[in-house]
Amino acid sequence: MARVIAIANQKGGVGKTTTAINLSACLAEKNKKVLAVDIDPQGNTTSGLGINKHSLKNTIYQMMIGECTLQDCLIKTSFDNLYLLPSNVNLAGAEIELIGINEREYILKHHIEKIKDDYDFIIIDCPPSLNTLTVNAMTTADTVLVPIQCEFYALEGLTQLMHTIELVKKRLNPGLRMEGVVFTMFDARTNLSLQVVENVKENLNQNIYKTIIPRNVRLAEAPSHGLPINIYDPKSSGAEGYRQLAEEVIDNDEAEKYEKEKLLRKK
Repeated sequence: MARVIAIANQKGGVGKTTTAINLSACLAEKNKKVLAVDIDPQGNTTSGLGINKHSLKNTIYQMMIGECTLQDCLIKTSFDNLYLLPSNVNLAGAEIELIGINEREYILKHHIEKIKDDYDFIIIDCPPSLNTLTVNAMTTADTVLVPIQCEFYALEGLTQLMHTIELVKKRLNPGLRMEGVVFTMFDARTNLSLQVVENVKENLNQNIYKTIIPRNVRLAEAPSHGLPINIYDPKSSGAEGYRQLAEEVIDNDEAEKYEKEKLLRKK
């Protein structure tokens, strides 16, 4: 059964979509079957994986309002082991259209539950806001991964995000946990990046990934070519960073499955 990871941070420009695209692609590169779910109306994960978001007949929007099934909008990308539920600007209307719908916070979950056994990982790219779409992602997810940019206001808004995660856990998804924090756009040449990392480690009582994603020009270029970094420039520091992050995610998943099996054997 898939591990479902929501990548969330209501602050824009922190490397959330970059992480969704490249973590998905690097997990797929390691022979894991991966479904990337683009639940952001900007549709940047969709275009970043080489899909023309403007020409799509069915997207996650049509799925959520009941006009098509998950299979109708599922796309096999041109990358091995990597599938996509695409998005485009139409999804912006979902917030209003879902008003008054029963259990609207669980719409995505109901769809994903049916196909969880078909994948190893499901990665959800959330919008940069705490709205109905983000709540749908969190009710569907097992864990939340939070990218944090190495800049002065790194912790700003993080308290609100943690509060939202706790609220969702309390009221909608008791099994939701923090996957951890990953630092992005790290520049080893500046003292500020180092200070931000230390500051977050001191103030945040959460799992922090050992992998730190560097600031890398090739990472910024890759989406405009519709390619993940491990395909666009396999030898770049950005590709190496996301490969290491994928390894950590896989190790965490395997360790957790092992602990669950141990508990079951004891029973």
